[in-house]
Amino acid sequence: MHFNFDFSARQILWTLTFAGQLILLVVLLGRDRARRYPWFTAGAALFALRLMAEMLLSGRLAMLPLQETMLTLANLGMIASMLVLVEIARRAFGAAERSLWIVNGAGLLAVAGGMLYWWGPWPAAKELDWGTTLGKLHLMQLMAQKGDALVNLLMVELGLLVVLFGRRFKAGWRSHTQMIVIGLSTAGLAMLALEGLVQFIVKTVHPTTRAEYDRILGLLSKLMNANEVVYLAALVWWIVWLWLDEPGTAETPPVATTPEPAE
Repeated sequence: MHFNFDFSARQILWTLTFAGQLILLVVLLGRDRARRYPWFTAGAALFALRLMAEMLLSGRLAMLPLQETMLTLANLGMIASMLVLVEIARRAFGAAERSLWIVNGAGLLAVAGGMLYWWGPWPAAKELDWGTTLGKLHLMQLMAQKGDALVNLLMVELGLLVVLFGRRFKAGWRSHTQMIVIGLSTAGLAMLALEGLVQFIVKTVHPTTRAEYDRILGLLSKLMNANEVVYLAALVWWIVWLWLDEPGTAETPPVATTPEPAE
């Protein structure tokens, strides 16, 4: 007997990712983690909404309204990611002195900003025309792409700081804060690697035949699927660790005592 599955790798990864987002939300709400990490919870809900909108609206909505909707959700997701970054930093280093916050924050922004400026091509000013709809969409796309890249760079830097120095503050090993930032920094590093590989392929590879062009498209599709697998692994990581209690916080049941007989 031969089984015929009409699902592509992209569809399978989308289904697993969407299901993982829903399970993560159930864990965050059911285990009372959303109260401690409200922006992380909001970001997960917004990401699930983007996945649903992408599936339900693609092919059913005209191209221009579809682009406007998806770019709006992408920019909202980028803003939520920045707020998650601030939330995790406060949870990890809330007890640090203000001067240490200022120095380290400025250093992280300077390094990430310099890498972002060097990272990818920037459009010319004439391409960002507010007077046309296409110019506005191009600007929205630029804000989403560069904003996500900046968040990923900052998240990788924050992940290194939490792993190295989190134990001195409030983000020791197996704490929820450290587990969240490890997953975020891993997913961010995978996304940065994907963008770097795509830029390298676009700049160096120039196909001359249809077969070469199809082979490059297949390679790019495999790279995108690999990035989705990394994010799916991060989802499983968050689900497992956020379900478990932090060390030293598990509630112990009260010990039953036998009442002493009355005299």
